[in-house]
Amino acid sequence: MSDIENPGAEVKVPLPVPLKPLGKVLAVTSGKGGVGKTFVSANLAAALAKRGKKVLVLDADLGLANLDVVLNLYPKVTLHDVFTGKAQLEEAIVRAPGGFSVLLAGSGMVEYSRLTPNVRDDFLRIISSLLPHYDIVLLDTGAGISDVVLFAVSLASEVLVVATPEPTSLTDAYATIKVLVGQQQRRTIRMVINQTNRMGDGRAITTQLQQVLDRFVVAKPGEKVRLIHMVDIPADISVRQAVMKRQLLLQTLPGCPAALAIAQLAAKLEDSLIAKET
Repeated sequence: MSDIENPGAEVKVPLPVPLKPLGKVLAVTSGKGGVGKTFVSANLAAALAKRGKKVLVLDADLGLANLDVVLNLYPKVTLHDVFTGKAQLEEAIVRAPGGFSVLLAGSGMVEYSRLTPNVRDDFLRIISSLLPHYDIVLLDTGAGISDVVLFAVSLASEVLVVATPEPTSLTDAYATIKVLVGQQQRRTIRMVINQTNRMGDGRAITTQLQQVLDRFVVAKPGEKVRLIHMVDIPADISVRQAVMKRQLLLQTLPGCPAALAIAQLAAKLEDSLIAKET
């Protein structure tokens, strides 16, 4: 893990003053694309819905949305239509397989790839309107540390960072956590390690990241950032099969190792997060 930290490098990302994080909002994010973030968001929503929770997933990757692809949905109305006033919010909310609701963004929305004042205000208005109607709102953000991603994360009371054991994923996860601590004063980050090969790999990786953070990142003088390892999602051929079929793993193969791990994640979140808001 020694290549993660470069003390001479400074990450500078323009970001407005963060808003007070909203209760019941969980951001699922990652430092690097292709680590299974949207897969986790969709299947986690299904697992929470199975536990009796009213869940909505908002595709907060406004420029390169792909939640519709994962869920095999073809929405007639998207977040773009709501932003532009062509449709009402309730018209854009779609029932997804798995018993939860989704609010899908249109892919290739170049005008929403930057955090303009209008995008910021519209996004906040929509999130605030959704909260009274759901037990939990999951924000499936884009990857990285763009201003749109960081603004979406700033609205969440809790953050799940999805990473894989690959060095590039871990390096980018560390950079993301560093920015969240520095710009949003995050004290706790929850980790999901996807595509692990052996039991315990994810916890070991989280521990290594924690050691690097302890050395180089300080939330406040004398206060450390805490990483919470939530679950390992094992490498499982069933995941690729479900993704290729554009089906939820929790529905097609609920007993496979990866699906059981996501069900475990849902149980932990219900116990530690959702219960606090009810």
